[in-house]
Amino acid sequence: MRITWFEPHTTCPRGKERAFSGHPMKRFLPIFLLITQVIPSAHCDEEKPNIIYLMLDEWGYFESGHMGHPDLLTPNIDRVASEGMRFTNAYAGAPVCGPTRCVLLTGLHSGHTSMRSNNGFNPIRADETTLAKMLKSKGYATGGFGKWGIGGRGTSGVPEKHGFDDFFGYYDQVHAHTFYPQYLIRNSEEVPLEGNEGTSFYEGETHAQTEIFKESLGFIRKNHKQTFFCYLPWTPPHGLWGIDENDPSWQLFKDKPWKAGQRTDRDARIYAAFMHMVDRQLGEILALLKELEIDDKTILFVCGDNGGQDYFKTPERPHGFFGPNLNPETGERFRAGKGSLYEGGLKVPFLVRWPKKIKSDSVTNHLCYFPDIMPTLSDISGAECPETDGLSLVPTLTGKGEQKQHDHLYWEYTGQTAVRMKNWKAYKAKKSDWKLFDLSKDIEEKNDLAANRPEILKKLIGLAQSSHQSIKPGEIHHRDLIEKDRRQAPHSRNKPKK
Repeated sequence: MRITWFEPHTTCPRGKERAFSGHPMKRFLPIFLLITQVIPSAHCDEEKPNIIYLMLDEWGYFESGHMGHPDLLTPNIDRVASEGMRFTNAYAGAPVCGPTRCVLLTGLHSGHTSMRSNNGFNPIRADETTLAKMLKSKGYATGGFGKWGIGGRGTSGVPEKHGFDDFFGYYDQVHAHTFYPQYLIRNSEEVPLEGNEGTSFYEGETHAQTEIFKESLGFIRKNHKQTFFCYLPWTPPHGLWGIDENDPSWQLFKDKPWKAGQRTDRDARIYAAFMHMVDRQLGEILALLKELEIDDKTILFVCGDNGGQDYFKTPERPHGFFGPNLNPETGERFRAGKGSLYEGGLKVPFLVRWPKKIKSDSVTNHLCYFPDIMPTLSDISGAECPETDGLSLVPTLTGKGEQKQHDHLYWEYTGQTAVRMKNWKAYKAKKSDWKLFDLSKDIEEKNDLAANRPEILKKLIGLAQSSHQSIKPGEIHHRDLIEKDRRQAPHSRNKPKK
């Protein structure tokens, strides 16, 4: 056991002063410290981990190799699953891009958030605490790289005003519809991308994801000698699918006989290439952590931002070409998809890797959702947690302590409402009656039990009513900046050559 003597008025990392030098008790140092110092010193020496949070846009629950997907190649995502913990019962904060990011970054469910629409630019308020602001209070370097989505330029929601030392990528998610924009944004300033004329979704010299990835690596390398929070809300596999012809992931899929698509007959092939591309980039991050000798000091989260969407449906593949919500082993399918509060819009893949802290190849069915991330990172970092709707996942991750359970989970979006209590889930669409499902027996939400279990439904409706508060929105200061960024991706762009 190592015993440390603190000189007069020195401070341990947790702020405990020691002033015993020269004291008569110093000759009894071993006994004295054994009684008064050992436990605090051990606590003070506990090191805060680096935190990397990678969130892929519209990555479906079953769209990875370890989930049995027959077409998509994801060896590094599979590695994270095998070296860490997989959550089978994790839910997004909302069924679409902007609102789910708001829930994740503020720790509030969608009945309490300040931004509940998905127009791409609406902001959170200036006075709100985000994950980055919370972690920055504990000395973390904070960087974000990808799609922000909770405040366009010229609003109260820009990331550099919410705890991020550096944010590079897209602020407005409509801007993020193209991977060949004329510019990306760094801390509200435009960064031109060479060779992108802005006349096509699909063609240019500089691919946005390549630049975002480079910045992600650069941030980790720059800050590896201090504690950092690296937030990676990457856009792929979502977007309008454009890729460099020489991209190694595209080379794997370009000759596949798949002609399905949304606007072009290459879309399905590029989607698969996108999944491999971000997986390849994840592998490079894992390699960098090893190179910098910080792998054991870093906790890595990998998740989707909302439920999958059934892109590129064909008669042979009616659940979407890659079946994001279709279990390839059982044939069961989560109902609906992105935009819906049925299971298909909310269930997400969720993996956590933390060497020597999380047991390898572990699986949990603990019920959780995005509001839980803020209290989890608070526990991990020692930062003071603001009021949230979440519960820390640390007991589940480490196997130590008692894991608290949610009384209920709540969502609302564009007239839809959903609430889950244990295995019961109630759902209401706009201008429709409430429906009730027992998810332990009906994961596809086919059997409405509202008439059979009115007492359960009544309780869930009451929970839903008590969970909703009127919105207190952020502010828009300069709409001209919003409009400029949105013009980077008008929907009338030309299709690429086949």
